[in-house]
This record gives sequence, C-alpha cells and structure tokens, in this order.
Amino acid sequence: MVAGAVLLAGVGTTGAAGQTAAAPLRIVALGDSLVAGYGLPPGDAFPVRLQKALAGGGRTGRPVEIVNAGVSGDTATDGLSRLDWAIGDDVDGVIVELGANDALRGIDPAVTRKALDEVLKRLTARGLPVLLAGMLAPPNLGPAYKAAFDPIFPELAAAHGTLLYPFFLDGVAAERGLNQPDGMHPNGKGVGVIVERILPKVEELIALAAARRDRS
Repeated sequence: MVAGAVLLAGVGTTGAAGQTAAAPLRIVALGDSLVAGYGLPPGDAFPVRLQKALAGGGRTGRPVEIVNAGVSGDTATDGLSRLDWAIGDDVDGVIVELGANDALRGIDPAVTRKALDEVLKRLTARGLPVLLAGMLAPPNLGPAYKAAFDPIFPELAAAHGTLLYPFFLDGVAAERGLNQPDGMHPNGKGVGVIVERILPKVEELIALAAARRDRS
C-alpha cells in the first residue's frame, strides 16, 4: 500500500481571499520499500527526513511538498504500472528510486532497463524534471549480472537528460550500524546518511522544478 504522506517544507503566505500566494512545489518520490519506510517509525521514512532537511536549512527558498509514493516490494515494472496515477497533473518533479527488488530477485536486467526507460520516457515527455536514484547489484549475483545491471541507471539518465544520483544506498549498504537487522533496509541513522548525501541533487531537482513552474 502506498505510504501517501505529504509534507511541507515551509508554508506559503495567505492573502485576504484565503488563497495561498505561492503554491508549494510538489515533488513525488516514486519508489519501493526504501522510499516507503519499511520497518521504520513514520517519522524516519526517507521522504519525511528529506522534508525536514529541506525545511530545516531553509534551503529551497520557496514552499516544497515531498510526496511519499513508495510501495514496499515494488520492482521497476511495478512502478511503471502505477506511474500514471502516482504522478498526477499537479506534480512539479519526480525522484525515481526503483530497481533494488529487481536485483534482489535476480530479474533479467533487460526487463529492469525496459521498465525504467519507459518511466523516464513518460515523465520527460510531460516536461517533468527527474532525479533518477541508481542502484547496484549485490555481489553475490556474480560479475555478469552486475555488468548488465549497474550501467542501467547512468546510461538511462544520460539518454533522457535526467539528473542522476548514482547509488541510493551510498554510505549505507553493508554498514551494520546503519541498517535494520535484515541487513537490507536502512535504520533511522542510515536514512539520515542517505538524505545528507542525496540532498544536493534534490536541490538541483527543486531548482529545475521551480524554473519549470515559473515558465508556466
């Protein structure tokens, strides 16, 4: 089930007519359990922690909403199947975090590539700025699988002209103190590391989303 939390990184000013002067930029995080916050208290889910980091430093210069569209267990193909209803007409930008479950299940990398390619194709066709969060195959799947899987993300980002964060779990993967007992899902401290490292790329995404909004 989608963890549909919507959080505000600041609030717009309200005029006499009760209308928000500056509607918040709406950024959707489309992903799997790493976005949904599997095994974590609600306040430690990635979108919530990202929201707090953005708001805490006053880093965006304008109101921003982060929408949690993470579904635990989703593959890239699952994400594609719900793309159109998860990313509505009111969205200004998208963080795409999919592929971890594909690698864990040993899904043919060609299938993962095809699904992510279609996700990016549809989003960029709508003129939406996208930040693609990359994933790396576990070493136990062997060098051949890794050689086919790992390049998917940088190659698709380059092909579609999207932003890229090379590895969503950078600094967290295989670090016992930063993961839950299953060794796969980050704990609260691990989520904090992810947010800290991905934040500059998210700020780039927000800047692109703001420019797009201002042109419309």
